[in-house]
Amino acid sequence: MIFQANVSFDHYFATYPHAANPPGQPRFSPKPGTPTVNGLTPQLIADNPHSAKPFRLDQTQSVTCDQDHNYGPEQEAMHNDLMDQFVETVGETGCSGTVYDPGTKVVMGHFAGNTVTALWNYAQHFAMSDNSFGTTFGPSAPGALNLASGRTQGAEDGDTGTLGSDVVPDGNGKLSVVGDPQPFFDDCSNRETVKMTGKNVGNLLNDKGVTWGFFQGGFKPTSVSSGKAVCGATHTGSNGMPKPDYIPHHQPFQFYASTSNPHHLPPSSVAMIGQTDQANHQYDLSDFWAAANAGHLPAVTFLKAPGYQDGHALYSDPLAEQGYLVDTLNRLQKLSEWDSMAVIISYDDSDGWYDHAMPPIVNQSSSALDALTGVASCGNGTKAAGGYQGRRGYGPRLPLLFISPFAKVNFVDSTGTDQTSILRFIEDNWNLGRVGDSSSDELAGSLLHMFDFHGPRADKLFLDPGTGEIAQP
Repeated sequence: MIFQANVSFDHYFATYPHAANPPGQPRFSPKPGTPTVNGLTPQLIADNPHSAKPFRLDQTQSVTCDQDHNYGPEQEAMHNDLMDQFVETVGETGCSGTVYDPGTKVVMGHFAGNTVTALWNYAQHFAMSDNSFGTTFGPSAPGALNLASGRTQGAEDGDTGTLGSDVVPDGNGKLSVVGDPQPFFDDCSNRETVKMTGKNVGNLLNDKGVTWGFFQGGFKPTSVSSGKAVCGATHTGSNGMPKPDYIPHHQPFQFYASTSNPHHLPPSSVAMIGQTDQANHQYDLSDFWAAANAGHLPAVTFLKAPGYQDGHALYSDPLAEQGYLVDTLNRLQKLSEWDSMAVIISYDDSDGWYDHAMPPIVNQSSSALDALTGVASCGNGTKAAGGYQGRRGYGPRLPLLFISPFAKVNFVDSTGTDQTSILRFIEDNWNLGRVGDSSSDELAGSLLHMFDFHGPRADKLFLDPGTGEIAQP
């Protein structure tokens, strides 16, 4: 599972599989019979009700401002299902660094196959979904928690008492995470924190003795100060400014005492990666490749890029993200384990980027921050799963790609899924059971429509990390 950051479906695939192919940029030419997606047709662009029309972002405009992607404003942008207030509510401008900044209308921008070339090539050679959503509204932390447990409720304040709009009362005596607090059980957290109660998929995997790990760029400490790990690794981001490699609220298992590695301790040996030892299944990305090279890949693996390569607008961009994805997939396809491997690429949230598809309402909420159908309202609140508030879902539509020898080739799946469909696939494949306590895994659609276990195997696809075009292995 490669879990990237902050992209809506339309932002990357609005015009798939049709690319402009301007001179001097990578070209994308669809194979005959390549299916279309639920994207932005010329008519949908021309008849769009926004104050600014959707428009193509060129490769030279790849570095943009980060948009407002908070729980309430994202609902306001959808404006009671009218989908017409993105420019006014979540469009952002005036950000720091070297960026393309045409004002708040940038939120309507979308890239195409001359910029997100690798992802379009993966979609054409393997399988993708055009009907997959964030489990809830909001930024990265809720998305990460939904991936790990399908639950954003059951949170407790950490040691700061300054959570503010990061949480709302969940209606059952604890809190629901709707913003980006950091994990309490992490030395490298440096602002407001929360503790998550209850189970996550790591607990279920441990109960069944299945090897697993979450590997994140920058997790390895650069030093230790007064007994606490210091995560000081940085790279220059796409906007020309330093960005830490490790982002604590992108690491969901550090929110739980049972699956955390607070001091960022290394595995006791390469052979123990994926097993339970002092690292407790939480690792640096370098540990993943050490395990891969030694033939010790865990059965279930989550990969999170360092900040500058995770695709998040402002400090990353599609080209930096492409370099990470292509390098990772090129290396994975050269492993002997590739013949039995399934790779899913998904995203933690939409960043607020425009997407024209209204998400289905599967879970209502009437917390103080809900705003889809009015003040403190997202539906009438009577269908809140387990009575838990602050979990309005589904949220915005997100990209989801399936890359594997078992993938249907050049296939677009329109089955309704969400982030917890990944969680449910893991639960079902290893017979783990469900997380429980109104986890969204109970409602999640299946990913199996993208699999083909009977036809010819999908061929390997090696790409150039710079251009995203097809290359020799």
